[in-house]
Amino acid sequence: MLESLREELWRLHLELPKNNLVTWTSGNVSARDPETGYVVIKPSGVRYEELRPEHMVIVDLEGNVVEGDLKPSSDTASHLYIYRHRPDVNGIVHTHSPYATAFAALGRPIPVYLTAIADEFGGPIPCGGFALIGGEEIGRVVVESIGDSPAVLLKNHGVFTVGPTAEAAVKAAVMVEDVARTVWIALQLGQPDEIPPEDVAKLRRRYITEYGQ
Repeated sequence: MLESLREELWRLHLELPKNNLVTWTSGNVSARDPETGYVVIKPSGVRYEELRPEHMVIVDLEGNVVEGDLKPSSDTASHLYIYRHRPDVNGIVHTHSPYATAFAALGRPIPVYLTAIADEFGGPIPCGGFALIGGEEIGRVVVESIGDSPAVLLKNHGVFTVGPTAEAAVKAAVMVEDVARTVWIALQLGQPDEIPPEDVAKLRRRYITEYGQ
């Protein structure tokens, strides 16, 4: 079932360690199939180099396993909460990438100090409150805190990103860590200036309408 989506998700998971966003078995990617509404997600506690497409677990939006021999990610309930409350979202990523998670540890959003933040996120990367792992609580904080951004930090925890596709959510996760690292370096040198909101809006609009093919 959903063979091509399993394959895509397997390949996208390999981008997480490749981009230094996860260690050991932490983190996960999920994707919602728009036709069936089913969600494909990483199995719990399996190392990335051992993952295969057939290991991916398919669940419905209530968390019932539709297909798969392994236990789904411990973050599944939160992923499903986001999908149920954000019909525009078909991909979700969770990481503990170090520079972004350093901001999360302090409960600090990442201001728009860089044009790359304006381009990719259209505003500051917000930081939501603390929530315990295992149920829907994290998903609830994500939905309440993320706003129009494709990314949100969770206090004392890590990063969640969303997108219209799983690939878009993975890209957002890569870019969160990239800008967090640059902002951290800048803060060691001094206090950067924030880009004015009107310029942020112009940069974001140009990026959406003109950038790429």
